[in-house]
Amino acid sequence: MDYDYLVFIGRFEPFHNGHAAVARYALSRARKVIFLVGSADTPRTIRNPWTVAERAVMIQSALGDASDRLIIRPLRDHLYNESLWIAAVQRTVAEAVKADGGATDARIGLVGKDKDASSYYLQEFPQWDLLDVRHTETLSATELRRYLFEANQLNSHGGLMLIRANVPGPVFDMLDAFRKNSPAFKQLVAEHQFIDTYRAAWADAPYPPTFVTTDAVVVHSGHVLLVRRRAEPGKGLWALPGGFVGQGEGLLDSCLRELREETRLKIPVPVLKGSIKGEHVFDHPERSQRGRTITHAYHFEFPAGELPEVRGGDDADKARWIPVSEALEMSPQLYEDHLHILEFFLGRG
Repeated sequence: MDYDYLVFIGRFEPFHNGHAAVARYALSRARKVIFLVGSADTPRTIRNPWTVAERAVMIQSALGDASDRLIIRPLRDHLYNESLWIAAVQRTVAEAVKADGGATDARIGLVGKDKDASSYYLQEFPQWDLLDVRHTETLSATELRRYLFEANQLNSHGGLMLIRANVPGPVFDMLDAFRKNSPAFKQLVAEHQFIDTYRAAWADAPYPPTFVTTDAVVVHSGHVLLVRRRAEPGKGLWALPGGFVGQGEGLLDSCLRELREETRLKIPVPVLKGSIKGEHVFDHPERSQRGRTITHAYHFEFPAGELPEVRGGDDADKARWIPVSEALEMSPQLYEDHLHILEFFLGRG
């Protein structure tokens, strides 16, 4: 073996034949393979339909004959702080090696396929040798998810056959069971259909559209104001009050309007404007499934006092003051990148 450990980073949504080929190659070169399963602790969405535990089962079932040589660990996203993400990778690998009883000078490498710009992270760890490998030609995970979400439509048998041809057998069995039995699948199909319809409405635009939104981070007496989304996308998830900027309004006016419409917050506008502690643009290209969406977030701070009454309105079926400590632990229930926005303003991101 050339390495004690090879690190394989991915979302594995789902774990397909290409992933399996890379993993098999890694197993031929290293004593053990450390899988870092990305986008951990996120809600189920059409981009990330499966939990870390479910993806771990996919990996283990596909590589069952080598299960004692697999180390699988979750890896959180840090969309707006690359240094934190790099540090998380380094820390998780060090902890995995230590827990495995590995030596402090263990031979560690990184394995993956440098396929396009999304593979830039492979160059972020110069302390580890990089094994850039070719893998089995397969449909992309994005294509496989689409076939799965459309599997219950008419004439969908061909799509299921394509999924079966591109994922290991045990993974197909798991995906098919998820399609037939999981209560979450129906919600994901509804979200997939909404996004398809939404994007189709802009298909004839001369250029791909860029949408502009605003979000309000209102902190009052150690609580942050969140709303629960009434409709797709993200139906049932908690979010910051916000929405699209109107054609005839500025960014701050848009933010204040959406805040009032979705929460019925009675704090006067001049008081809100005087309580602005910060603002920032959040523009990760994949922050929204609807398309390229850039949001301008405003941080309103009220250090003390009785929490004002709020109630859901417009696109929100509920509005609630949630302790900041609890909100920062709500990752699987928070919409899009709103946890990262909270972390940015509240000091953890």
